Amino acid sequence: MDGWDDLGDPSSLEDKFDFSNGSDNSIEIVSIGNDNFDHRFKYLQQVDQDERPLHQDSDRRASLTLNSSEDRLESKVLVLYTGGTIGMEDNEQGALAPSSKPLTDKIRENPLLYDRHYDVCKTQDGNVLVLPRVKDTRRVLYKVVEYTPLLDSSNMCQVHWIKIANDIKEYYESYDGFVILHGTDTLSYTASALSFMLENLGKPVIVTGSQISIFQIRSDGVHNFIGALILAGNYDIPEVTVYFNHKLIRGNRTVKMSVKEFDAFDSPNFPNLAKVGLTIDVNMKSIFRSSTIKKFDVQSQLNLNVGILRIYPHISNHTVRSFMQSPMEGVILLTYGSGNFPSNRSDLIDELRLASDRNVIIVNCSQCSRGGTSDTYEAGKILSGIGVINGYDMTPEAALTKLSYVLSKSELTLQQKKDIMMTNIRGELSTDAIHNNELDLAAAVAKTLHLSGRQELNKLKKILYPALFQSAVREGDIDKIKEMQNYGADISMTDFDRRNILHTACSVGKLDIVKYCLENGVSVHIRDNYDISPLHEAVIADQHDIIRLLRHCGAHLTNEPMFLGDVLTNAAARGMIKRLQSYLLAGINLNQVDSIGLTPLHAAVLNNNIESVRYLLSQHVDLTIENKNGQSAIEVANQMQLNDIIELLKSSETKSKVH
Repeated sequence: MDGWDDLGDPSSLEDKFDFSNGSDNSIEIVSIGNDNFDHRFKYLQQVDQDERPLHQDSDRRASLTLNSSEDRLESKVLVLYTGGTIGMEDNEQGALAPSSKPLTDKIRENPLLYDRHYDVCKTQDGNVLVLPRVKDTRRVLYKVVEYTPLLDSSNMCQVHWIKIANDIKEYYESYDGFVILHGTDTLSYTASALSFMLENLGKPVIVTGSQISIFQIRSDGVHNFIGALILAGNYDIPEVTVYFNHKLIRGNRTVKMSVKEFDAFDSPNFPNLAKVGLTIDVNMKSIFRSSTIKKFDVQSQLNLNVGILRIYPHISNHTVRSFMQSPMEGVILLTYGSGNFPSNRSDLIDELRLASDRNVIIVNCSQCSRGGTSDTYEAGKILSGIGVINGYDMTPEAALTKLSYVLSKSELTLQQKKDIMMTNIRGELSTDAIHNNELDLAAAVAKTLHLSGRQELNKLKKILYPALFQSAVREGDIDKIKEMQNYGADISMTDFDRRNILHTACSVGKLDIVKYCLENGVSVHIRDNYDISPLHEAVIADQHDIIRLLRHCGAHLTNEPMFLGDVLTNAAARGMIKRLQSYLLAGINLNQVDSIGLTPLHAAVLNNNIESVRYLLSQHVDLTIENKNGQSAIEVANQMQLNDIIELLKSSETKSKVH
């Protein structure tokens, strides 16, 4: 088989370029083998223009074939290990301190955390760990980045929050979710700070830790870690959360309640987002979603001139005055009950008024864990009269970190900063706004069908709502989608193939519905059971305006490079210029090689597809890349005696040398 020596496995080429054995529509082309130019093989004639629509779904078929095995569905999670009890051991003095052993070594010893039999050789990264398979979930592949030095959380401060946020930004497109291993003492501060710093977040960020070290047999850390990994790798929860003792809680609603119980954290003023037991029950309607058409970003600066002042009986005006002095720019004032302040202390009121007049932002929050501030009582109303703003039911941790975040926004006016402090921007507070009670369509249907029980109702919702949404999308009926939402349907919910409304809108080219979905927080990152994302759907359908919009929101393709190389060379071979444009708009490099070492330009030359060659040259692809035989595209063209293509390649080569 001398003619195949330079091309690799002939079956691979046949799958890629539709070689035909004895077909009537085939033509003979001289082999590009180096040793035997006389050997010939049959090569499929270029697909006619009117036949191309039959091949438009080739990318989808490739994806379905590649991911047909449920066990091969994977998600990638990055673990940032900052320190804390979870990785501590007793030191020589008998006190807990960060262990000298790498955490990954301990993980590899635990069969609950590491499946040593799962093949991850394709990652070419020996540091990748694999969680054992959990039924009805994707396999979680994760990598642990261990910070140096590891810190007791009592030593954590703003500079460490900034490092964590910047690390998430650096690896954002490479992972499906993030887990932060953290000490418990300041965990609520870190979770709250990150919730504000991570702007337009579209992926899960879960903070967890433990009360007992993972090195001890009674550790709660193992189950906290496993739960966080499963949730981060499988669920569409695009916010910063805390996972502890089988509960998932919104990060900026979290407070530490106990120093010795496994159930150490609580969310006093907001329900849990998920509960992990025999099943994983996620309250999807409570998930906070970014509703702006903007790309993920990080606010990497924080204002350090903020503090918390707790009011107590007999507090002196000297204490308040000292606390309010420059350079203080923002203060969280912890008052009694529902925001009450000693109204008979005119000296204290004067100090607060003077600080407010100096543009110090003062936020009134309650010392109580449950409930929030209001001006129901005269003792509380007096503060609003001197410029103190309402903090509602924010936790002190959330209020402080939000104030630090808002004050760092130098482009905002003082009034804008105050307005933002009183606005719910990350699910951190509940205002007094009244919402109409929504009608639950599924409950009405369940009653008609004589269904009872929450489990049956949830099953009905998973069938009913997605089907109605898909129908509305195909009809292009936004009003029907809005009506469904009014009836209690969650626009972000997925069907049994894990496809959401955005998948369908992208595939059928409904740009207005795509915009509506993005404005209502539908995830651009979720992948269905065949690993197809909304962006991938738009690429397959060659919907260029939708691709641009999704990219503007931060959508990106997560397919393996070799898979992308295969679909690119397939498109180039078939002359599917619009498909090549789609992948380019989606951020894919047109120089990507495929599974047998060919670039799209090689494939276009091999197929004598001059239109593909012209387009690729117009995008300034690299002419010097060689295939597995050490041949550039122009060398392949020379051996195949493709004079028109040779002229194009030489002309482009000359122009590139001039520039």
